[in-house]
Amino acid sequence: MRWTALVWLTLISIGSAADSPQFRGSEGDGHSPETNLPLEWSETQNVCWKSAIDGLGWSTPSIAGSQVWITTATDEGHSLHAICLHKDSGKILRDVEVFRREDPGTIHAKNSYASPSVLLERDPTLTANSAEPKLVYVHFGNLGTACLDHDGKIVWKKELPYEHRHGPAGSPILVGDLLILSCDGTDVQYVTALNKFTGQEVWKTDRDGRMAYSTPLLVNVEGRKMVISSGGEWAMGYAPETGNEIWRFRYPKGYSNVPRPVFGLGLVFLCSGYDKPSLYAVIPNGEGDVTETHMAWKLERGAPLNPSPLLVGEELYIVSDNGIATCLDAKTGDQHWQQRIGGNFSASPLYADGRIYLLNEEGKTHVFAPRRDEYRELALNALPGRTLASISAADGALFLRTEKNLYRLQASKWRFIFNKIHWLRAGTTLQDCRKFQQVVFLKGVIPLLRSNF
Repeated sequence: MRWTALVWLTLISIGSAADSPQFRGSEGDGHSPETNLPLEWSETQNVCWKSAIDGLGWSTPSIAGSQVWITTATDEGHSLHAICLHKDSGKILRDVEVFRREDPGTIHAKNSYASPSVLLERDPTLTANSAEPKLVYVHFGNLGTACLDHDGKIVWKKELPYEHRHGPAGSPILVGDLLILSCDGTDVQYVTALNKFTGQEVWKTDRDGRMAYSTPLLVNVEGRKMVISSGGEWAMGYAPETGNEIWRFRYPKGYSNVPRPVFGLGLVFLCSGYDKPSLYAVIPNGEGDVTETHMAWKLERGAPLNPSPLLVGEELYIVSDNGIATCLDAKTGDQHWQQRIGGNFSASPLYADGRIYLLNEEGKTHVFAPRRDEYRELALNALPGRTLASISAADGALFLRTEKNLYRLQASKWRFIFNKIHWLRAGTTLQDCRKFQQVVFLKGVIPLLRSNF
């Protein structure tokens, strides 16, 4: 009986799951609380499922409950789709043509017409393990923005006028009842907030600068909420309720900014964009133009053009587009180490299960330990095809998208049952195990059998 109880509790511990409802995870910072993730994989190892996806899209997989959402573009960008797959099986549940455009325009060779990531909103009245998100928001730049319900029914559509030249890229964020987007084109630049229920404009704040492709970030600075958005030449902090500008920081001649801002340790980390990227650490508690007063430090070599930075503890990890990984002291900007790992990079790094996952454009993922003393690679994994979308983590698995397929990568859960029994014997009571027995059978045993047989 004691051993039965231990197995029940083990199943609970490996069956818990967190969502990844937006670009770069639940907090938008590239962190995931998932554990027991695979260290190694290939086409024949640790692949729970693999699903072919029509068309092309570089949106990161977004996961909530039992659903995985991505976008794709078919018919050379004329047809723009939102696709929902079942998280456990990879079966395509919904394939909705959200927009059809006669002239989708041109895009950059590295981009797609479906690069912004889907944003999923949970019903706050339901439990963390509820089956579906409440609302689904998709964005295709000036080709259209829309809201769907979890069954794929379109709730509203909206067009945002701006010329993004190289195609859509930045993703939306939610702040209360507001859907906030950065729209930085070659013609106009602005940040806007839409009513998430209707799509109607609540506020719009124009700004000067150049084209950019970044995703905003909601932060709390000394008790004050603000949305930080990287635009061409300028990054700004906005009051989310009104769109009023709080502060602005200039990086002269920067444009086509892609990396999402990162916030922590009282600093916001910003990338200046093309042609010569720099990385800035800015103290975001000022007002007005803070360029000369609130810069903590600046990195001029090795900064990324496309991958976002990753903050882990007091270390900031970055990878340049040409494959040079760097670990910095986040407070001072001092370099701890730098390693040429090779390849080309666009996807942003993921920190989960005590590891950093770094995916290049050729299907190879470098897995390394977050250490300040040295670069220590733990594994190098390869899948066929181009890979520009970032990796997501949820439900004890990694979700990795290539140009043709979406993979769920997962180590066998049976391994963790036996690995944890020794630890469980030290302090687990039979009473606790019995309390959860019924829940475990429904939420642990059945999914376990489905995913392993």
